[in-house]
Amino acid sequence: MIFLAPIIFFGIIILFTGFFIVKQQTAVAIERFGKFHSIRNSGLHLKIPIVDRIAGRLSLKIQQLDVIVETKTLDDVFVKLKISVQYVVIRTKVYEAFYQLEYPHEQITSYVFDVVRAEVPKMKLDDVFVKKDDIAIAVKTELQDAMLDYGFDIIKTLVTDIDPDAQVKAAMNRINASEREKIAAQFEGDAARILIVEKAKAEAESKRLQGQGIADQRREIARGLEESVEVLNKVGINSQEASALIVVTQHYDTLQSIGEETNSNLILLPNSPQAGSDMLNNMVASFTASNQIGEAMKRKRKEDSGEA
Repeated sequence: MIFLAPIIFFGIIILFTGFFIVKQQTAVAIERFGKFHSIRNSGLHLKIPIVDRIAGRLSLKIQQLDVIVETKTLDDVFVKLKISVQYVVIRTKVYEAFYQLEYPHEQITSYVFDVVRAEVPKMKLDDVFVKKDDIAIAVKTELQDAMLDYGFDIIKTLVTDIDPDAQVKAAMNRINASEREKIAAQFEGDAARILIVEKAKAEAESKRLQGQGIADQRREIARGLEESVEVLNKVGINSQEASALIVVTQHYDTLQSIGEETNSNLILLPNSPQAGSDMLNNMVASFTASNQIGEAMKRKRKEDSGEA
């Protein structure tokens, strides 16, 4: 019994080592004496101790590999692109995926570099941003054809980042800022021009209304003077004397208005009684001379018409 106990103990250990568990979305490759034997999927499995061994495990989940590629565009700008490749091991081709490729990540990276450095140099920098989906499709097409035989299916490829040189980005930002400043200056100029035009229109309208007001004022003054002359004629004062009297009256009204204004400037006007009398005599003489000249011109026109 003493000698059987260790044998039984080691037998139990070997028996338990023959059982193994495979997790969900995982595949296990079993080798027997170093040669491929079978592929085991999720669940509880049994292998022959010492004879069989687990060669490796492969995840059947969708995996992602990020590849950063630096290349040059058609307009000689160096740019870094981040390509995200989403791939999965085909369930029916676990053997190919496990035994044919030693480092599948490096294989995928090589194909991504090859495709990106073949496509991007055909494009200008602006086109790289616009046509990034075309680059992703080209990468997927190339990888799909190459990796399918090795047991890998390419689900999706994405261009997740485009990073030009820092100086190029700064220059692009300056160009964008300059364009926006130019547009802003144009809008400001249009606004200033519209303001000037509208101000000129307002001033013109104001001058027109002001002139119309002055004309109406003078028309009313003339009408008032005409009525004053008619009233004075009724009391025996002729038109010339009446006009002179009205002018003198307006002269003294002007003096009174200037005297009542406290903030007015200094104005020198004749204001003595003698000065008023002289002004009246001068106005009467001026009106008389004007009438005589007018009568002479009428006679001259009549004589000229009679001779004709």
